[in-house]
Amino acid sequence: QVQLVESGGGLVQAGGSLRLSCAASGRTFSSYAMGWFRQAPGKEREFVAAINWSGTNTYYADSVKGRFTISRDNAKNTVYLQMDRLKPEDTAAYYCAASSRPAGSTWSRDFGSWGQGTQVTVSS
Repeated sequence: QVQLVESGGGLVQAGGSLRLSCAASGRTFSSYAMGWFRQAPGKEREFVAAINWSGTNTYYADSVKGRFTISRDNAKNTVYLQMDRLKPEDTAAYYCAASSRPAGSTWSRDFGSWGQGTQVTVSS
């Protein structure tokens, strides 16, 4: 298991940008694929983006493709989610997650460790 702590959420106007960070504990961070998921009030949690253990492969939900960028720094045990051209429908709690499948996954069931979440609110 790896411990995850998200940061960087906040309130932003539509069209603005935010960068989320997720700091992981443990010396095996580089062996995990990482992902970001989000959950809006009254809705199910949904996949946003994922990255494989080395950072060479990334995956995105269609709704954020071209606007969000996931990246990782294994030396810093941190994964990032750069969110540009934000829309009100991006408003949600954003969760960082770690998967022991190093190639990466878009399925929440493949992620065994989760952070507490950080709130992103986009005003129109």
